[in-house]
Order: sequence, then C-alpha cells, then structure tokens
Amino acid sequence: MKLQSAYIYFVEGSTATHADIEDVKAKFTRYVDMTTKTGQQLGWSYAEAAFPYTLEERAEGKGSWFLLKGKDPNMYKAIVVGVGSSEENGQKKHYIQISLPESATHGDKNKANEYCRYLAKDYKAELHLFNKRIQYFQPRKP
Repeated sequence: MKLQSAYIYFVEGSTATHADIEDVKAKFTRYVDMTTKTGQQLGWSYAEAAFPYTLEERAEGKGSWFLLKGKDPNMYKAIVVGVGSSEENGQKKHYIQISLPESATHGDKNKANEYCRYLAKDYKAELHLFNKRIQYFQPRKP
C-alpha cells in the first residue's frame, strides 16, 4: 500500500477561503472536546475511542503539517494532516490534505475518513476521499 491521500478543498460557499495548520489543530481540539462531553453524558470514555491519537508536531513540518500518532500501535499507527494550495485555472485552490503512510492500519483509514467528513462538514467544503469519490458539503444552488 503506497501513501494515500484525501483532500478537503475550500470552494465557493465554504465557511473559509483557506485554513492554516493552527486552524486545523483547533478543529481537532474541538472534536476531542465534543467527544469527551458526549462520553460524559453516556457515562463512558468515548473520547478515547473517537480519538485514539496524540497530536505531534515535527520540526520539519512546522506550520505545514502534523502527525496524529496512534496510542495503541496494534490498532492505530499514524495519520498525517497538512495544509496547502495549488494553482488551477489561474486561481489558487486551498486544501487540507489527510494522508495515510504505508504503515497505516485499516483502523487509521476508518478514522481518517471520519475526520475528513468532520472537517469538510465543519468548513462546508468539498471532500475528495481516498477512493476518489467526492462528497459536497458546501451549500449548492438547486
């Protein structure tokens, strides 16, 4: 299995035109807070099941990407989350990229899909999944 990536593109109708790495980290912090509160209401540690990673920032990726490192290496290895932009038809297209390294497990892929949908829904963006399918979360004209 080679490196696989999913992309969250900021499009017309998105809540933002782009995101920096600190914005994305804040979204993950919010996700952990929400799942912690849900777990408290249900009476079990849902946050551990919903987010079985630690957020690590490496010196070489400062400001452009960070690593979600699995707490249980048997079930979850790593997910790489980054931001960037590309030139398309003379316009800059900003995106969030979520990548799975070769060592990623099926659990990592499932969690990465879950996080992609969460971020795309929150930003009202266009999501290009690992399997090349596209999901639209931005408001569209009828």
